[in-house]
Amino acid sequence: MKLTLDIETNTQKRDGNLHLDPFEPDNSLVMVGMKTDTGEEYVYTFDHVESTDVQPHQDVQSFLDKATVLICHNASYELQWLWQCGFKYDGAVWDTMLVEYVLQRGIKLPLSLAACAERHDLTRKKGTLKEYYAKGLNTNDIPLDELSDYCLTDVKATQELCDLQWKKLNTKEYSILLDTVVLTNEFCKVLADTYCNGIKVDTNTLNEVRKEFEKEKEQLITELQKDVHDLMGDTKINLSSPEQLSWVVYSRKPRDKNVWANSYSEYMKDKEWRDLVRLSTDTISKTSARKCNTCNGTGYIRKTKKNGTPYSKDNKCSVCYAEGFIYENNKQIAGLKFTAPSSKWASANGFSTGKENLKHLQGVAKSKGMEQAEQFLSKVIRLSAISSYISTFVNGIETYTKPDGKLHVNLLQHRTATGRLSGASPNMQNMPRGGTFPVKKVFISRWDNGKIMEADFAQLEFRVAAFLSQDEVAIEEIKTGFDVHSYTAQFITDAGEETTRNEAKPDTFAPLYGATGYGRTPAKAAYYEHFGYKYKGITLWHTRLAEEALTHRRITIPSGRQYSFPNVQRRLNGGVTYFTNIKNYPVQGFATADIVPIAMIHIHSLLKPFKSCIVNTVHDSVVIDIHPNEEREVIEIISKTNAQLGDLINTKWGIKFNVPLLLEAKIGSNWLDTKDVV
Repeated sequence: MKLTLDIETNTQKRDGNLHLDPFEPDNSLVMVGMKTDTGEEYVYTFDHVESTDVQPHQDVQSFLDKATVLICHNASYELQWLWQCGFKYDGAVWDTMLVEYVLQRGIKLPLSLAACAERHDLTRKKGTLKEYYAKGLNTNDIPLDELSDYCLTDVKATQELCDLQWKKLNTKEYSILLDTVVLTNEFCKVLADTYCNGIKVDTNTLNEVRKEFEKEKEQLITELQKDVHDLMGDTKINLSSPEQLSWVVYSRKPRDKNVWANSYSEYMKDKEWRDLVRLSTDTISKTSARKCNTCNGTGYIRKTKKNGTPYSKDNKCSVCYAEGFIYENNKQIAGLKFTAPSSKWASANGFSTGKENLKHLQGVAKSKGMEQAEQFLSKVIRLSAISSYISTFVNGIETYTKPDGKLHVNLLQHRTATGRLSGASPNMQNMPRGGTFPVKKVFISRWDNGKIMEADFAQLEFRVAAFLSQDEVAIEEIKTGFDVHSYTAQFITDAGEETTRNEAKPDTFAPLYGATGYGRTPAKAAYYEHFGYKYKGITLWHTRLAEEALTHRRITIPSGRQYSFPNVQRRLNGGVTYFTNIKNYPVQGFATADIVPIAMIHIHSLLKPFKSCIVNTVHDSVVIDIHPNEEREVIEIISKTNAQLGDLINTKWGIKFNVPLLLEAKIGSNWLDTKDVV
């Protein structure tokens, strides 16, 4: 039986944040609405002031027992609530939201049920809940007949959307996407279970991490304030302001911001850009401050009336603009004196101070021996990172850790254009790569003497690119274990910019995703050009992708997943528009939206007899909470998965995946302090 289902819940705010999940003690299941494939409609109420249902749990479970497929819009949400409320269901699911996402082929349109119903002219959602919520009522306070009608309207719209999607998938145009739809729905169940499992948070360690970050932040601010004074004199600078940071970095600012904002174009020629900077911006000089004699350094003056009596309130000093000081130009150029290399570096307030731009300038400073500039930029980049770590991770983990002591990781399949997972509350997918991020140590096992395992794919996207392009050099390097990062570091060093293996890592595969040497240091630009010669197969594959996008307005990868490029055009120089996305989407999609899910589904199935469970996935990794009596078994599961990865891919999509894949597993008492085991 195909069973379409929708739920309504009571949700509460905690510490000013709305929590929609079943792990908050004050949240509750209010209603379950269902429709069978023969047209019968049912509504069962639970926590509602008017509820008269005698055995709603038993009745709903009887339908779930008969269901061969459960149809929902945002199935992960329904499954979490059903499972946490004691219902059993382990059959197939059809998530109309996710199917709609796959059918869009990377073109992001609204995916809410209301938006889908409007777009496809289906039964429209009603505004009942919003109207009552606006009055301060919760779901179980809404009159039962109105709530039932609202719930069943959603059920009808969901079933109609499912029927429409199924018809599409049985047409020549969309049938190739069926395998992707099936995989996406299978993976949805694994992610819902992962959400329910949660990962244990050590709150004491979280507080220690916060203190470490805040101490480092305070030290950086102190050092940067001194650096700014050395660079700018007495000019007040707020480094949190992109405009004022731009003054420090580039030593120039627009004469008129309104004129400047309308003067530059991303595609200006180099001479045009240089002329614009010269004619429309002014060099900034260091200043020396002296006390304003007019207000005696207070910033305010007391004016007097014609009769000689003072006004009751002070006025801002017009001479010093209420600052109490006069800033005098001492005729020394302020700041680091960097030059923005192209019009792509322009911003409305002057010049860009984005992270990647600052990292580039840091590399320039290092290559030219500009020690002061290199250290200053390093501190600015680190301060930005620390501030983000505190707000996003430390505060986010604290806010969303549930009363059960776990962070229930919310993993979303429909946010990115490629199919790669995104996250929320907080977005753990934004964690820095590598094994040194201190926040990881706050995550521990739920069991005494339990352990945390992270099984991480080694260079997955590069290996996928090697397969998709069949580049002989890349495949040979992977098979022989060639150290590509050391090679990159040596090449850049030989080209005149000394660097380490770790420092070179971000550059090794950057050209794979569309990055070019334009605007980079000469040594790195040389490496980026060399990449195209070294991996000729990848370069030719990129050309074929561009032609495929131009010819068909879409790209199809071996799994059947597709990406649309309806507006792609040939450039005058022979290139194509959207070339970065054209190069990036197939690699990221096949790696993290196809291969990682089939590996996780396989691992999840092998873990079913055990207490150990998947608790997270970040980037290309799987995180497992290991029961103290099951460490050997879980290690064996990862080893078996490694041996079967090629067969899993070959069986799923009927292709011969001729590039080795490897899950490297580490185990430790927390997520950070782990050691290799596989």
